[in-house]
Amino acid sequence: MQEDNEQVSRDEEEFKPYVAAERAVPEFTIRSIVLGVVLGIVFGAANAYLGLKVGMTVSASIPVAVISMAILRGLMRGGTILENNMVQTIGSAGESLAAGVIFTIPAMILLGIGDVGLLKIMVLALLGGWLGVLFMIPLRRYLIVSQHKKLPYPEGTACAEVLVAGDTGGTKAKKVFFGVAWGAVFKFLMDPHGLALWKETPSWRLPVPQGAQVSVETLPSLLGVGFIIGPKISAYMLSGGVLGWLVFIPLFYALGSRIAEPLFLASVPISQMEPIDVWHNYIRYIGAGAVAVGGIMSLVRAVPTVVESVKLGLSKAYKTIGIVKAKRTDRDLPLKLVAAVAIAMGIAIWLLPQVNIGLVGGFATVIFSFFFVTVSARIVGILGSSSNPASGMTIATLLGTSAIFVLFGIGGTAGMAAALSVGAVVCISICIAGDTSQDLKTGFLVGATPRLQQIGEFLGVLTSAVFVGGTLFILHEGYGIGSAALPAPQATLMKMVVQGVFQGKMPWTLIIVGAFAALVVELFGISSLPFAVGLYLPLELTTPIMMGALVKSAVEKRGHAERLKGRGEGGILFSSGLIAGGALVGIAFALIAYSGAKMGFGGGKWMGPWADPVSLALFVGLAASLYKAARSR
Repeated sequence: MQEDNEQVSRDEEEFKPYVAAERAVPEFTIRSIVLGVVLGIVFGAANAYLGLKVGMTVSASIPVAVISMAILRGLMRGGTILENNMVQTIGSAGESLAAGVIFTIPAMILLGIGDVGLLKIMVLALLGGWLGVLFMIPLRRYLIVSQHKKLPYPEGTACAEVLVAGDTGGTKAKKVFFGVAWGAVFKFLMDPHGLALWKETPSWRLPVPQGAQVSVETLPSLLGVGFIIGPKISAYMLSGGVLGWLVFIPLFYALGSRIAEPLFLASVPISQMEPIDVWHNYIRYIGAGAVAVGGIMSLVRAVPTVVESVKLGLSKAYKTIGIVKAKRTDRDLPLKLVAAVAIAMGIAIWLLPQVNIGLVGGFATVIFSFFFVTVSARIVGILGSSSNPASGMTIATLLGTSAIFVLFGIGGTAGMAAALSVGAVVCISICIAGDTSQDLKTGFLVGATPRLQQIGEFLGVLTSAVFVGGTLFILHEGYGIGSAALPAPQATLMKMVVQGVFQGKMPWTLIIVGAFAALVVELFGISSLPFAVGLYLPLELTTPIMMGALVKSAVEKRGHAERLKGRGEGGILFSSGLIAGGALVGIAFALIAYSGAKMGFGGGKWMGPWADPVSLALFVGLAASLYKAARSR
């Protein structure tokens, strides 16, 4: 443990943020607060609709940072880099909160249980969001500072690069914004909501084994994430995807192709399914079991160092009397305050009628929240927010909570409602923790004050909770959640999980298979968490990440490793731009989807049989541009 403490100190001494700790730069100002709140509300509402419509949300940190720079530095002719960072810290909370809300709370509506009104939605969102922020505070020194060189936090690093480039201008700015332009144009031309000139996901069915399929989602942001996280972690992640799509799916085809009746969890026989249907009905439950075990192992490894980091914080960083005083860039909110608020929130979860889960549910909520906040913060540190399996961890929470309620004799409608309330709070805390950790990484790189960022996160959660709840309520009243207009796919899955446990129809065998798969990886001395995430996600998401990692490996092998050192090298800058460009266009497409407008050329159908190879070739060309940018000075 002494070595861990010494490593924290060495990392603090070696790393020099963009804004030195000794400098007093405007940060938590009225204009940064107001702009952050407004953008958080806007992005939260947009993501609430997008998540209910297609089951996914888009990251808002980089778009909020770019918009902030455009307003503060462009229109208002002012604004410091730390003010822009504060805007994105507050603003991105809305998007993360929306993701947690729409993944779970609509399941209550679909089940027709309880009074799911505006106040209930707001209370659950606020409790989950604040728990996510609270539990990240004692983890910051370990995950962000001590593990700085091991956990890249791709979106957080990309956001920092964008902020620094906008502040400094010159060569750095050109390389970042050149990447932004490439990423935005590529996504606009390719995306189904854009011109759709070519296929977004080229795929190939292999002749043997039956059901094996290889696909690549040609998103510029995933290419950039792969370059930032590097080949080692990307390979672990890809190995999980290969096991799922080239081993498990063919195995299901082999065993189920001769069975005429649908197997449990599906409504059609396996012989009539596409590979994605097999993944949807079976493989992701295996992945959820693997993620749970990978998270447990990650937490076990982290606990000793986290405890020591907390002790160090109590003994050194928060002393207000004596000669030792923490520097500005290492000041968190006092741990005594964090503990007091956490206890108060635990009591609120237990007693508030809007939550209505009792003492057992309250205890389960706090335990699951702390566990999965740690797991989520570590996953996004390795793989990025786009690969955060929040739904998988929520499934694990619902499975565990539902089993506990059944064990204590709490069943029926009341049990399902309580389990979903626990799942909602935990899911929201997971999503907020992933966002908070990325924000704290950005702040660490640019030289922000952690304490002020943490206050900003609390404020962003508070304001977004009110408006995200209102948005969900309005959408339900106007369209009806579960209708063709708002199918709410993630919430539908959560509903199935809860019903499955309380009615005795859960695929425990699949979950246990995933758990043992992760344990096998651990026996090889390899962290199973990246592998588990790869097993849970579709293969099409892990292949482009691996391509970005291979570009980085190629640059290093060509004798340019020295150019990969430091924050300002070309590949990281260009990759950050790719991530930012894709995120900006993704937000624009969310607005297009909301308006109902359509355009495009059918996703490359006009190319006929050449659609898949041409799409892949174009993506390889984008990877080549990343390679060139990484090599250039």
